[in-house]
Amino acid sequence: MVRLHIANSVTDLVQGDVQEHLPLERIPLRGDVLGLGTTSGWDNGELTFLQPSAWQAGAAGDTTIYKSEPADGSILALQAGSGLQHFPYVCFSDDATALRRPAPDDLLSAAAGRPLQETIGRVIAAMQADDRLEPAPLYGLRLLSRWQSLVITVASKLCLGQLRRNEGVARLQALAGGGAGVGATIYDRLPHFRLSAEDPGDPGDPVRWLGRSLHWDCCGFYDSQPQLGRVTVPAAGAHLHLHGCSTDLRHGGHLHHEHPGTQLADLERLVLYPLQSLHTMVSDLAVQQLAYAAGELSFTVANLGSLDASDVGVAVVIDDRYSDHRYLHLPWLGAGEAERISMPLPLSPGLHRLQVIVDPQQRILEEAARQGNNSQVLQLQIAG
Repeated sequence: MVRLHIANSVTDLVQGDVQEHLPLERIPLRGDVLGLGTTSGWDNGELTFLQPSAWQAGAAGDTTIYKSEPADGSILALQAGSGLQHFPYVCFSDDATALRRPAPDDLLSAAAGRPLQETIGRVIAAMQADDRLEPAPLYGLRLLSRWQSLVITVASKLCLGQLRRNEGVARLQALAGGGAGVGATIYDRLPHFRLSAEDPGDPGDPVRWLGRSLHWDCCGFYDSQPQLGRVTVPAAGAHLHLHGCSTDLRHGGHLHHEHPGTQLADLERLVLYPLQSLHTMVSDLAVQQLAYAAGELSFTVANLGSLDASDVGVAVVIDDRYSDHRYLHLPWLGAGEAERISMPLPLSPGLHRLQVIVDPQQRILEEAARQGNNSQVLQLQIAG
């Protein structure tokens, strides 16, 4: 069975969970791998998974990840081994070649000028009605498109840093209540770029004109339950999340298909992939083996999950005095790794309560079921 692996989620990213990462080396790219993502704060941009051979029936080949730059929308093919690519949000499938369901040309003929999400939803419904497409909670898709004009966005460090958790929660609540107007989504804060046949020539336009590259190869997902925030912005009706690159490989980013400045000229090809199995990847921080002996406290901080974690804080609280707790900082804790920590801690005679808490500020989002191992308590009696 082909699974879609989701490292973190769009909801987590919007809420400011940017301390978890999946390195490029852990993404298998053999065959037709669907995916998109966002890079980290120090290596930021948008990710697009492309496989040109996917348009050729029976063709074999590997998928390439392209990263678009927030400064100018240019793209770069990523290579494993550089050590710089760590993704706080990315979703990717296993080789999905067996799931390819090409859309008939007659269903694409009326796409020009229509909203792309509406067209794809209509195609999915029609193919299901004709038993040409299996029902699925989430569809991967690849498409070739030509645009009259296209607005794209690219994630940037500044914008992600502004969307901290409290603001993100309020924004999600507003979206859930239907308040998706101007400034209501994360994309309104990202750098915007325009592709069109001519430069609009408006110096006051915040959308920067990039050029005339209007033919795009895209990969993305259509989620039947966008409110879950798995691969799309968690807003009612926001089913489609699409990244792409111009076929001349000059530009790339998130296609702002719902932007008023975007107009589709032709949907040349569309292939749908019914994805039935979803696998969520997370980090799982834990405190283990807490011990005290001979004036020294020792414990292990472990990452039991499948994502690396950065900037991991550890608090040592003595006798519930949080105001003067000790604080340690681990720059990086890889998935499956652990670090043993020892520190001098002289204690006066009597009864003491020692508590060690990993990620005390809860900068890394974890489900409630995984939070029980984030701290450990030790009660001890020091002889007089």
